This record gives sequence, C-alpha cells and structure tokens, in this order.
Amino acid sequence: MDAELLAKAKAWLAQDPDPETRAELAALIKAENESELHSRFGTRLAFGTAGLRGELGAGPNRMNRVLVGQAALGLAMYLTEVSDEQPTVVIGFDGRKNSDIFARDSAEIISAWGIPVLLFESQTPTPLVAFTLKHLGLSAGVMVTASHNPPNDNGYKVYLGGANGGSQIVSPADKQISAHIEQVARNIEYGDIPREPASEIGAPPLEPLIRFVPEEVRAAYAKAATDAAANLAGGNPSATNAAALRITYTAMHGVGWQTVEPLFRASGFDLDVVDEQIKPDATFATVAFPNPEEPGAMDLAFTKARATNAHLIIANDPDADRLAVGIPDSTSPEGYRRLTGDEVGLILGHAAAVAANRTGRQGAIACSIVSSSALQAVATRFGLDFKQTLTGFKWIAKVPNLIFGYEEALGYAIDPGNTPDKDGISAALAIAMLAAELNAQGVTLEGHLDALRAEFGYFANG
Repeated sequence: MDAELLAKAKAWLAQDPDPETRAELAALIKAENESELHSRFGTRLAFGTAGLRGELGAGPNRMNRVLVGQAALGLAMYLTEVSDEQPTVVIGFDGRKNSDIFARDSAEIISAWGIPVLLFESQTPTPLVAFTLKHLGLSAGVMVTASHNPPNDNGYKVYLGGANGGSQIVSPADKQISAHIEQVARNIEYGDIPREPASEIGAPPLEPLIRFVPEEVRAAYAKAATDAAANLAGGNPSATNAAALRITYTAMHGVGWQTVEPLFRASGFDLDVVDEQIKPDATFATVAFPNPEEPGAMDLAFTKARATNAHLIIANDPDADRLAVGIPDSTSPEGYRRLTGDEVGLILGHAAAVAANRTGRQGAIACSIVSSSALQAVATRFGLDFKQTLTGFKWIAKVPNLIFGYEEALGYAIDPGNTPDKDGISAALAIAMLAAELNAQGVTLEGHLDALRAEFGYFANG
C-alpha cells in the first residue's frame, strides 16, 4: 500500500464532516483499496472557467463537502483580495443530491470570512443567480449545479460582478481563485468546514451575515423575462393567441417548473406537463442522461404531446439554463421532432434583430464558433454587429452591446443585459409567444423556419 496515498486519505477523513463520504472513505482505507484511493487522491478536480464539476464521493477528485468548503473559502479569500469595497455573494442551488448542503456550507464559510451572503431559500434555476447578481449589483455568485450531467455528478459554478459584468468567470480570475483554493487545501489544519450536518435550508438560525434573497428579486426576474420575450414576439403579444396554443412542458426532473408555471400563466399560457418529470428528482428516474439533446430524453414529452395534439413542446434541462423545442413532424415515428439548437437560435436571433430594428436599437448578436453562420446573415441584413466567440456563455455574455447570443448546445440569451448567461426560461417564453402569434396567422414554426431559410440561406452543420 502506498504510504503517501494512505496518509492523504487519512488526513482527508479527519476533516470530512459528511457521514456518507466518511463511511465510504473509511471502508476504502480499511480494505486498502489502492486503485480506488488513487482514483480519488491521485489528483484533484480542477477549478477552472467552469468552476468545479464532477462525480460525488470522497476525496479531492470528487465533489463533496470538504472540496466545496475549500472552494468557498478560496473564493472568499480572492474576493477580499481584489475588492475595494465590501463584497457580497449570492448563492443558489438546484435539486441534485447535496446541492442544498453545498450551498449552505458555502454560505456559512463565506460569511465566516466576513463577507455578506444572499442565499436562495429554496431550489432555483441557474439563470436566477446570474440575474440576481446583476440586478442587485453584487460582487459574485455561486450556483451549485451540474446542469445536465449524469445523476451522480454535482458542480460549483462561479460568476463575478464588476468589470466581469455578472457573467461566468474567465482567466485570470479562475487561476487566482484556484491558487487560493490550493492554499486552503495545503493547510492540513484546515477545520472551518462545519463538522455537524449542515442545517436545513430555510431553517433558523442563520449566521448574522447570511440573508435570504428577497422575494422581489423573483418578481423582478419575471418582469424582465416577460418584457424581453414580448419584445421578441412583436412588442405586444396577444393573451388570446397564447390561450389557443397547446404546449407540452417538461422540467426533465429539474427546478424549472416553479419559475416557468407562474411566468407562463401570467402571459396567458396553460401548459400540459409531463407529470413524471415535473418535480425535482436527484435520481432522474425516467432518463438515463438528463439532457434534452440525448436520444430518448424527450420520449415522455413526445408521448404527452401526441395525447394532447400539442402545437409545441418545451423542455428545460435540470437547472433550466437550456431550452429544447419540439414541433409536430408527420415524417417522424414519434409524431414530433426536436429542433436543433441552431434552428432555435435562428428563430430567436431573427426575432431579436427584428425587434432591434423596430426600436432603433444598435448592438451585436453573437454565437459560438461551433454554431451556425446563419446568424451572421441575419446581422448583415439588419445592420447589426456580429461576433463569433469561443464556446461557452462565459465568452458570449462578454460581447459588448450584446442584444442576443446563443450556442448550438441549446443555450440562448434573449435578455443579456439583465441575465448575463444562457436562460432556458425566458427563451422558452419567447418561443411560446412567437409560436402563438404565428399560429394565429396560420403559420407553424416549421413554416416560419422555411421562410427564414429562404431569406437568409441554407446552412449545413455537423
């Protein structure tokens, strides 16, 4: 047995406050399972521009309370180092296993470092964290989520305010935060992680520097999302047209529904939901891989849509920052097909350009380098700037004067000035409003796409 490896494992065990990962690690140490210990301790999850993301389990190469505690303290140290004024952090979490615990641990550790924290009181979609940071002018944001990763994964996404504009971190911030995290990890006396189970989210007492996110923030997000979607749908979409559109919705076992339902209802939509997938479920019981891009992930939505003869299917991924759209297709065995990310990007990008032309707004529309070049043709037609960026909304959201941005992996920002990240909820409302207005004119989304292709050209992607 490698003595150094065993020493690392025992040192980790001594500071692990989680009874589940403690038991897992103690069993591996007792069995002297060198291969499994090496898998967990041979390296550590790297903190980069995507923050942290990985499989749940014990050790520095897994997601767990020790690693998250180190990340939280490292982030707090970084913010203290770079901030001229008192920093403030917002923290949100989704419905994955341990997301609430990681969020509460982070809030307690960051606040113990002297930094005020705004903590979401319940599960929340990722876009609301980005919106809250920008809306309240905060220093940083943390979202505990692994988005559409496999069920046993979790992650830690970081946003920065100030010059970063509220979007996800990029270099050199990621390297600077990582250096502080590694400094914390090297300190074997590190003991700031709570050793008792984290208190339940929403249950007192809270630390003096921890407050819950004000309820008005959700209301402000709903107004901003509705205004942005209505703008893309022509400025004043009809509630009567909305009521005539039959929509099937799935949250893919995620946290989208609690925000989607009141938002759509207020705009006149009545959604038929996929009951088996509407509530958060950390096991993702009905899908092998909770990503609407994956084959089979939308099968239950297709079944529901056939039963209700739906005009439109809307699917969010588990943290609701992505949007999948399904439309009727008589040539498909399912009776429906999922639009590609590039097709939805063309529809929304064109609508954003039309809206900018109508209101006299100048700015840029943008997509990643692996997305369709059709957006450039739209920009040229409407006299807007066009930018291609590296993949990821950490780059797209930083385009100056951004009006609309998208990436082919089902990510869309229709309101980047308020939510500087991809947002599957506001984009869903925009698509629904557009579809309702087209439906009232006797035009389908497929027919609308055909008209756009005829005007801007046919672009092949693979």
